[in-house]
Amino acid sequence: MTLSLTTGPAGTRILGLGHYRPSNIVTNHDLIARGVDTDDEWIKTRVGIAERRWADPDETVVDMAEQAGSKALAASGVAAADVDLVIVATCTMPTPVPGAAPNVATRLGIDSPGAYDLNSGCSGFVYALNAASAAVLTGQARNVLVVASERFSGWLDLTDRSTSIILADGAGAAIVGPSDSPGFGPVAWGSDGSQADAIAIDERSRMFRQEGQAVYRWATGAMAPVAIEACEKAGVPLEDIVAFVPHQANLRIIDALARRIGLPNAIVARDITTSGNTSAATIPLALSRMVEGGEIPSGAPVLVLGFGAGLAFAAQVLLAP
Repeated sequence: MTLSLTTGPAGTRILGLGHYRPSNIVTNHDLIARGVDTDDEWIKTRVGIAERRWADPDETVVDMAEQAGSKALAASGVAAADVDLVIVATCTMPTPVPGAAPNVATRLGIDSPGAYDLNSGCSGFVYALNAASAAVLTGQARNVLVVASERFSGWLDLTDRSTSIILADGAGAAIVGPSDSPGFGPVAWGSDGSQADAIAIDERSRMFRQEGQAVYRWATGAMAPVAIEACEKAGVPLEDIVAFVPHQANLRIIDALARRIGLPNAIVARDITTSGNTSAATIPLALSRMVEGGEIPSGAPVLVLGFGAGLAFAAQVLLAP
């Protein structure tokens, strides 16, 4: 027996972006007032954050995903009726079931799409982009809504200054749809499960924890070659990259990676200074803000690099919408 296969367009690309940041701004001084044992200069020197956003008590992962997804739909010009698949990248849902994606779809008026959540921590958005692109390329979907939404404020131990000063809440979204030519280069991805315990939710306290120094050494030492590989696979010279949007883990990591990769003409995303580390949401949130602000022209090659929990990582060159 031979099974029938569907086929899709020649290429895919991001058609529109959207983002959402909660209105609640938490400065370094606010953290100190809440009892975090630190000071403003220490935070800025160690991680580069001046302020971050935390959701209101009744504001959920789904609420933020809806806001970002709505903006991505509007920016793309794609109607909700033309979206066949919704993927939500998140690791901070309050319970494992139900997933966020079906709820997000319903709220946005997307009728009966395929819908699932994807959990790959901080690299989740890049993994989700590739799942979305594959669905369109194989004719399984016409357009896909990809959302990364995280609410870390509910998982923080304020006595642990290594994590409470970094993590934040927010969402970013993209519509992935058909294109006459490729808008995504091949992905360079992988994982190192031997260090899975370096970033985790503690089983007893139910609070986020990480081995900061181990993660710093891994990210600054191992991720630059992955980013270079993504550029080589896409056939894009490093000097042609217009913007570098890595996971916003820590400003020192971002700057070290930019130097080691060698991107002479690229704008480097440093959204962490005012948005904090929102895990899977950092890349689409930063990218959406840069595109909206006119920093990245349409069609420009952008290098994205996600890395973190798992430990998993993924890098790719994409064309800005």
